Amino acid sequence: MKIPEDIKYTNDHEYYKLDGNVGIVGITDYAQSELGDIIFIDITAEIGAEVKQGESLGSIEAVKTVSEVLSPVSGKILEINTAINDNSSVVNEDPYGEGWILKIEPSNMDEVKNLLDSKAYAELTGA
Repeated sequence: MKIPEDIKYTNDHEYYKLDGNVGIVGITDYAQSELGDIIFIDITAEIGAEVKQGESLGSIEAVKTVSEVLSPVSGKILEINTAINDNSSVVNEDPYGEGWILKIEPSNMDEVKNLLDSKAYAELTGA
């Protein structure tokens, strides 16, 4: 299981990778392995919308179950990765790369600082 060190994590297995003033959101390698084969991703949040930390952004449907995607931080949605609609398996294959879900500009940097680092996330998952 991959847990990159340059990424922040939530207790709900989303990641937040800050790149300048924008953060990339996706599900972790652990989450995709627990879900199994992902067959559909339904992002209900819209570009330009303001979201709160912990708010639902949509859901991921896998063979085993359906899981909500929760916002790791409060902020403005800047972009949604629509390419994953046509090839949802990329989230299983490359969750930290091509399988990203959306981008959020954070409105509260303290929320970013309070997310789990790679060591804390590894402890959470037992990795």
